[in-house]
Amino acid sequence: MAGLQQTNSEKILLSWVRQSTRNYPQVNVINFTSSWSDGLAFNALLHSHRPDLFDWNAVASQQSPVQRLDHAFNIARQHLGIEKLLDPEDIAMACPDKKSILMYVTSLFQVLPQQVTMEAIREVEMLPGQSRVTREEHIQVQHQQRFSQEVSCFTFLLSSCCSKVFVSLPCSTSLM
Repeated sequence: MAGLQQTNSEKILLSWVRQSTRNYPQVNVINFTSSWSDGLAFNALLHSHRPDLFDWNAVASQQSPVQRLDHAFNIARQHLGIEKLLDPEDIAMACPDKKSILMYVTSLFQVLPQQVTMEAIREVEMLPGQSRVTREEHIQVQHQQRFSQEVSCFTFLLSSCCSKVFVSLPCSTSLM
């Protein structure tokens, strides 16, 4: 069941990306590996939500994949507060690491508008190798995402408030 939920979470994330980048003809995201290697998908995703941050045509037409990836990661760091977790050279290859891309796109998903339509999910389900997401699973994933964001916020607050608190427990020499 956990594997199925992960697959459905990936499917919803992919639906969000495809929905967000729909108006960028050079971008066709069908997976979390090779679709990201030229840097266009990251930039299109950012530009679709924040077109005020950069000129899409300048980025899309004049830069190499490594430059486009570096551009996207720098924009996300400077304007969205997302650390540069990936090296452009590690993504600008035929088949970059899926988990790394998922982690980074999830970070974007947490700070950008998250509206995902059932139509976008159905579109992803039509891609090769996809299983169906029910409406109930979609709602469950949305609840999990909200809970995850709340836990992340709590963890951050706890770590920043309690970074200097030390817990000392008495040691016992017997096992009783």
